[in-house]
Amino acid sequence: MSWVFFRARKAVRKWESRESRLKPGWFLEEREDETKAVASSAHSKAFGLLQMSGFTWENETAVRSGCLEGVSAASYNILGRFTAVIRFFTPQPGYGPASSRREWLRLGSLASVSALTVASRANARLGVTSPGFGRAKSVLLVYANGGQSQLETWDPKPDAPREVRGEFGAIASAVPGVFLGEHLPRLARLTNRVTIVRSLSHDDLDHGSATYLALTGRYHPQKSGNPPPRPTDYPTYGALVRRVRPSTTLPYSAVHVNGPALVPELPGPGQDGGFLGLNYDPLVVGDVTGAAPLPDLTPPPDLSAARIGARRSLLRALDGYRRELEGDRRLREADETYTQAYALLDSPRCQRAFDLDAEPAHVRDRYGRHRSGQACLLARRLAEAEVPLITVFWNHSARGQDKHPDDLETYGWDTHNDIFSVYRDHLLPRFDQSVSALLEDLDERGLLDQTLVVCMGEFGRAPRVANEAKFAGALPGRKHWANVYSLFVAGAGVSRGAVLGASDRLAAYPVSERFGPWDVAATMLAALGIDPASEATDPLGRPFPLTLGRPMAGLYAG
Repeated sequence: MSWVFFRARKAVRKWESRESRLKPGWFLEEREDETKAVASSAHSKAFGLLQMSGFTWENETAVRSGCLEGVSAASYNILGRFTAVIRFFTPQPGYGPASSRREWLRLGSLASVSALTVASRANARLGVTSPGFGRAKSVLLVYANGGQSQLETWDPKPDAPREVRGEFGAIASAVPGVFLGEHLPRLARLTNRVTIVRSLSHDDLDHGSATYLALTGRYHPQKSGNPPPRPTDYPTYGALVRRVRPSTTLPYSAVHVNGPALVPELPGPGQDGGFLGLNYDPLVVGDVTGAAPLPDLTPPPDLSAARIGARRSLLRALDGYRRELEGDRRLREADETYTQAYALLDSPRCQRAFDLDAEPAHVRDRYGRHRSGQACLLARRLAEAEVPLITVFWNHSARGQDKHPDDLETYGWDTHNDIFSVYRDHLLPRFDQSVSALLEDLDERGLLDQTLVVCMGEFGRAPRVANEAKFAGALPGRKHWANVYSLFVAGAGVSRGAVLGASDRLAAYPVSERFGPWDVAATMLAALGIDPASEATDPLGRPFPLTLGRPMAGLYAG
């Protein structure tokens, strides 16, 4: 809460220096469905937390001591019932005594704590009553690393000016009135199995921190930057699942396929256990186009079960010494890692899930004999094995084409220049092939009913085509754009053939309800039957909320 006190102190000093006097009704101005804070940053932040957490204002009026106007009954409960404690009066003659600096600081802290408490309770009710709560055995996140353009994929604008709509046209889909980019013909035929969301929005504009936001549901402290992974990071989704609902049948509760995500050349933050520790890291599988995604799962021919048992016995024999060092977190994490590794060796079910050679050749061909396609195929096999959280990094590099233009496996969605040639000739044909194969395969096997599929990137692309001199490439592209972008969701009770949210005529800003990555996070956890507003504890026993968002109820019919 240090930021609350800092902001409150700063606001009070500014107020005192100008010898200003506040008028009745200064605190909030309510205008239609949105509330505009006009008080100090401390109070604005407090109520901003309410709104960010999904709290909605009611159009009621509460007036107390001439200091509140247009404040809902709920917000009155937050602040009004503390008036005897915080003595909240306007410093205007005739409206009560002036408040001291200490009183303002107390106000900021109490309002913030109260806002968080009420919002948390409200979200808790929303989470467990979400229409999709507990419908999924697995969540499968397909991550388009680099920032996939909404205009060339899920939200084309054929009537916009050419410098906005770009070179591609739009094609009709299986849902009347819904159009996709012209280079997604297979996915266009499958729109009757998904819900497209066209109003995802946030304000982080760099790959590293935005990847962190996409994979944790939280802003990074170094916003709009490229910070390295740190042990103090918030845990990725799979780590949260392992913390609160570990798999009872598999050694890992989460698997990252085709990872790690490079943004653009080094692994970005948000892909590991963060402050929960190394033993909460998802299992990371890299390039799966080789002979075996995890070759070490098969013991060497001369390593019999008896020898494996002997090695485990030797490891246990060392535990006497290690118990003396139980306070060393690194040793505890190493012990857990060994346990998971032996569990992999002992689990035929795991070994079968990673065996892509068991798939018929025509199935592997349907997905595409490239990293992205085979990664999607492995994800389907992991969903069959009911791994709770599966993340496919559809492209492991955000922008590898700048340095390796001849290696198609390095191409990413970060297309500051050459967007149309890169999309048309490389990215979109592979994306259309592999992701459509994944959806069809899951549906035909009856797995889509128990698997929530989410496909998104960290942000979209700008609604203006232009050259960027500092990036490789000679032809125009699009800049980063997070004000609005798109994703699709399918399975586990999600409506089929629907569109949720809308952008303006330029695909620049939402014109409907906005959703953020925090809401996607809440939706995924709720689908697994985990209350997204519940808390977990870190290794020191300190509680933290799993998410800051609300499940996207509009994804579900009724």
